[in-house]
This record gives sequence, C-alpha cells and structure tokens, in this order.
Amino acid sequence: MNVHVDERLCKGCRLCIAVCPKQVLAMSNRVNQKGYTVAVALRPEDCIGCKLCEKTCPDFAIYVEIYHLGDSPLSGK
Repeated sequence: MNVHVDERLCKGCRLCIAVCPKQVLAMSNRVNQKGYTVAVALRPEDCIGCKLCEKTCPDFAIYVEIYHLGDSPLSGK
C-alpha cells in the first residue's frame, strides 16, 4: 500500500485521521502554500487499503495505491 497526501489540497481538517482504523495518518508540522497544517502518512506500512481516508477527504487530497501480489510500484502495475 502507498498512501499519498497532496499537500497542496489538504486543509488539515483531520477527518482522515479520525476515520483510519490503523492510525496511519497524523498531522505534520508542515504548512502548505495556503497556510494549512497538513496530514501525513506517518505509518503507511500499517495501511490495510480500506480507503476510508480517501473516501472521507472533502478536498480529494488523499490517494491510496493498492499493490497486488506480483505488482511492483516501480513497474507501473
């Protein structure tokens, strides 16, 4: 699994953090160009691929990539 947070779109609402059953996401110390403190995938290795964070984000700032057995993030599959 790979969890991407687009810092340009994140408004720091923390909804993604609240819905994640594995506490993969957390607030960072980084501030985006709009002045919002943004979320970060602190523990992406714990992601179970439920995509609750992606579905809950009102700003479409999160994307979860799910790799299947035999897929490689480097191969583009």
